[in-house]
Amino acid sequence: MKHSAEVQESRRDGLKWAVVVTLLVLAVVGNTYFADLGLIYRVLGVVALSVVAALVALTTARGRELTELARSAKKEIQRVVWPTRPETVQTTGIVLVAVLVVGLMLWLIDTLLGWAMSGVIG
Repeated sequence: MKHSAEVQESRRDGLKWAVVVTLLVLAVVGNTYFADLGLIYRVLGVVALSVVAALVALTTARGRELTELARSAKKEIQRVVWPTRPETVQTTGIVLVAVLVVGLMLWLIDTLLGWAMSGVIG
């Protein structure tokens, strides 16, 4: 019984994806066809069709998996121990100093190699 329900849902998913693709193609073609209309109206039309396409896509099996992944990611983010402000400032300072030191070293190496090549070439 479950297998036939999955097959039926799979067929519906194919139809839903066809609707999604049709809506997106309609948005692109409509944007081109109505090029003489104001930009705001074309943008609103494309956004509206894209939102409807996304809502249809979220009703498919893949869409439900994506929704579940987003929920899991949100829960995981809530478990993260974020650094305090002083830790963030200190780490940022260390990174900036390291970038400055490496940048100066690369500049010095580039300058020395440029002088050496100028001496060799002419």
